[in-house]
Amino acid sequence: MINVIGLGYIGLPTALMMASHGVEVVGTDYNKELVATLNAGKTTFKEDGLDSLFADAVKAGIKFTTEYQVTDTYIVSVPTPYDKFSKKVDACYVVAAVKSVMDVCPKGATVVIESTVSPGTVDKYVRPEIEANGFKIGEDIHLVHAPERIIPGNMVYELLHNNRTIGADEPEIGEKIKQLYASFCQGEIIVTDIRTAEMTKVVENTFRAVNIAFANELAKICRHDNMDVYEIIKICNMHPRVSILQPGPGVGGHCISVDPWFLVGDYPSIAKVIDESMKTNDGMPDFVLNRIYEIMKEKGLDDLGRVGFYGLTYKENVDDMRESPTLQMLESMERHLCGSHVKVYDPFIAKDVVPNQMHSLDDFLEAVDLVVLLVGHNEIKENMNRLADKAVLDTRHICFLPGTYRL
Repeated sequence: MINVIGLGYIGLPTALMMASHGVEVVGTDYNKELVATLNAGKTTFKEDGLDSLFADAVKAGIKFTTEYQVTDTYIVSVPTPYDKFSKKVDACYVVAAVKSVMDVCPKGATVVIESTVSPGTVDKYVRPEIEANGFKIGEDIHLVHAPERIIPGNMVYELLHNNRTIGADEPEIGEKIKQLYASFCQGEIIVTDIRTAEMTKVVENTFRAVNIAFANELAKICRHDNMDVYEIIKICNMHPRVSILQPGPGVGGHCISVDPWFLVGDYPSIAKVIDESMKTNDGMPDFVLNRIYEIMKEKGLDDLGRVGFYGLTYKENVDDMRESPTLQMLESMERHLCGSHVKVYDPFIAKDVVPNQMHSLDDFLEAVDLVVLLVGHNEIKENMNRLADKAVLDTRHICFLPGTYRL
């Protein structure tokens, strides 16, 4: 039996996938409300294919509880935030989960850490905690790092098809865990050491962050001299060895906006390109705010109450708001005491999470004169004609109505 610890955006799909492929699984989370929701037969977030996967897993016998189980294999999938001052990973949730595992696990149990961590986190934080509790690593507990590789909006497909990395102290333990993931994973599964596995996951997301920053910096340069960044990128990408990404209002989610900071925190005197790239991405929400003020001045608008932010999530067609550029913009406006009247709407967010949140596209459009497109949900793409009488700032390059403002 596998005990999956942490039933959030990564742990829950992983537990469901294993259960639906014949593995006996118990999911554990400290959040009693979340566990109660799952036991009531409901998923806790929206994701294509998740409800069907949930139904298959329940039929196969998956269980949900707040209690850690006595078993031989644990998968730890808990959050790993970073300290916003030092930029170093905060491993407190991982350490707490491992400590709880040690309270119940039998001798020889394997602890698989799926949470994304910086290189050396297992050595710095996890091993000392295990040894301080009198356990001998390699005998009493075996350690493995198997970083997740999925993205909200396409989780179910990517769990099945993406390649995976298994880092282990002992090759035979690595092969054992490889077979566990092979129960559902159709991609290639590489077995390596733990530190390499830690590094590869962070490097993957850092590569993406740096490339996004290049596009965002191009947008700033082109805006400075009134050039069309999208036309320039389109032409450059006709080169066979050039593939520039599209700029955007910022970077959200819990991977690209967070993981690269781990390297900056651990290697501050070396990770200079990464540091500047992250600062560029983090500066985009304020860049968008400046564009809004420019457009308001040009259009003669002086009432922020007639400005509407479309989109609260960090990407299209999901309900994940973690680190979203919209929330960053609202926080920045709040600091400057100027954001309390802006209207906000997102079809994927039903609960009120910000002031002046609207709950239908009709009400939202009726209430605003300037629409700022921050997320490219299908809903707005299918209703672009309804923006014809609005001023539109398009940060996602999805609106081609005459007079549309861009980054």
